[in-house]
Amino acid sequence: MRVTAIKKLGYSFYNRPDVVQVAKELLGKILITKFNGEITSGRIVETEAYAGIVDRASHAYADRRTARTEVMYNKGGSAYVYLCYGIHHLFNVVTNKKNIPHAILIRALEPLEGIDIMLRRTGKKKLDYTLTKGPGNISKALGLSTRHSGISLLENEIIIGDDGFKINPASIRRTTRIGVDYAGEDAKLLYRFILKGNKYVSGKLK
Repeated sequence: MRVTAIKKLGYSFYNRPDVVQVAKELLGKILITKFNGEITSGRIVETEAYAGIVDRASHAYADRRTARTEVMYNKGGSAYVYLCYGIHHLFNVVTNKKNIPHAILIRALEPLEGIDIMLRRTGKKKLDYTLTKGPGNISKALGLSTRHSGISLLENEIIIGDDGFKINPASIRRTTRIGVDYAGEDAKLLYRFILKGNKYVSGKLK
């Protein structure tokens, strides 16, 4: 796969009010990082939507604005990367208009380009489904960390693009999110999307 054959998603893709729909439409798109002359990429096969101040599972629930979450209030098309359990860097896509803190967690990728670089970054000896299965593994493989939080996805270091890949709607499964039991009734929301049968999808199917 060649990065030059990919059309970068524009602001109009991210600047939409329905974060759940955007999360669904991110399936099949390609996440690309270009750091220090090294290019890595993977096809998005799992996403989770977080609907901001009304969503108990969101970091911005009840309009919480902190040094960490302030980037969620940027206009759509920014990266939001946070540290989970002090170990894992998790990459999210900010959507909607400025001051509406919607975000989408990228949970799994199917690796495409720069697999040798991904293996080196993760310390793995050979490619298997664990390389980019789960959001922590994605960030490690693609070189993403909290220092990239706030970067525009419309520039060059981190982009999401479309290579014309078409998804059969029947291959998309919608489920509850993973690890948000603390969110009460909102934990039951069907805000997670996966490509059925893809070995890189994280978690267990219910």
